[in-house]
Amino acid sequence: MSDTFFGPDFNQLQRQDPEIAAVVMSELDRQRKSLQLIASENFTSPAVLATLGSTLSNKYAEGYPGKRYYGGCEEVDKAEVIGIARAKELFGAEHANLQPHSGASANVAVYQAFTKPGDTVLAMSLPHGGHLTHGSKVNFSGKWFNVESYGVRQDNELIDYDELREIAKRVKPKMICSGATAYPSLIDFKTIRDICDEVGAIMWVDAAHFIGLVAGKAIPSPVPYADVVSFTTHKVLRGPRGGMILSKAAHAAAVDKAVFPGMQGGPIMSAVAGKAVALKECATQEYQDYAKKVIVNAKALAAALEKEGMRAVSGGTETHLALIDIRSTGVNGKVADERCGRAGISLNKNAIPYDPETPAVTSGIRVGTPATTTQGMGVAEMSDIAQLIARAIRDGEDENKATSIRNEVHALTAKFPVYPR
Repeated sequence: MSDTFFGPDFNQLQRQDPEIAAVVMSELDRQRKSLQLIASENFTSPAVLATLGSTLSNKYAEGYPGKRYYGGCEEVDKAEVIGIARAKELFGAEHANLQPHSGASANVAVYQAFTKPGDTVLAMSLPHGGHLTHGSKVNFSGKWFNVESYGVRQDNELIDYDELREIAKRVKPKMICSGATAYPSLIDFKTIRDICDEVGAIMWVDAAHFIGLVAGKAIPSPVPYADVVSFTTHKVLRGPRGGMILSKAAHAAAVDKAVFPGMQGGPIMSAVAGKAVALKECATQEYQDYAKKVIVNAKALAAALEKEGMRAVSGGTETHLALIDIRSTGVNGKVADERCGRAGISLNKNAIPYDPETPAVTSGIRVGTPATTTQGMGVAEMSDIAQLIARAIRDGEDENKATSIRNEVHALTAKFPVYPR
């Protein structure tokens, strides 16, 4: 074993702060034993985790490689340069910025780069699958900008591109955003590009949920069409928690100025390095196979839940997540979420299009397959998981039955261990 100091020393943490050490261990135990079906979560690699706990965390690096406001950035510059090159190559992008602390931070930077407070932005409605940063009144985007919303058709629950074009022509937005947090179908980026060109709008794609599938060449990329693409680096991408922005070269200066000094100070260099590691992993055949399996598993899980009497919104999924209408069970999303939690199944309540329930209650649940696919589960396990979810929703109020289901969940996850060493 090398004597080189690397960073993380769990034994030292246990000695110095046993309370926090206990939390770290109990969370690892939860991740190992429970079913992780949150569509925005995944298990990042030990290599990525290694960067996050490294001495790169110590370095303050305001600015960009070669143009920092502090000395001593020669080494961390290397990590960022490597990461930028990998992002540009992986996505075929003209420009990449790895510094945003999160997906929401990246979105703030996009607004700052291309709009001014009071400008009109057209984005997907939150109740129809959009994100808080796409114009919610409780978010900066809804408070500082005039956000008009488009949604999905009531008959097929797919984006209504005719409505989108009609609204765009009427309100003449400065920017049009596509992308969502609970939309299981593919987005027609060419049509949105055409609409943007018709009204002279910037085309922004918030690809946070599906960018990992793009990286794995499992679904079409928005990069050739969009002026700017923002996303998180976790979720399907399987990197550290953080954000990233890709753009056309013509917008590079505006994007970089919006991130720093416009939106944040120094980047977290350990996270930047972690993003670089994840991008290298994404360029492998192994990752491409993984991304395709994520979709196969999501389709299988949605179909299996329909066999249990529930309804998959928009008829199923073409991505990593499925939105499930559970009204047929007689249980709302909030209660289903709680019952599944007691049974060792982590998922989330979620509004469905035209939901009669409030956002705090909902008529649906959202399930995703990035984490279970990372564990090595396949179509057969998706059928088992659907049965466990159905039983938990139906019987999870009974503590004895919840315990029985939880034991079955633990038996299943034990076959596919997370971080086994």
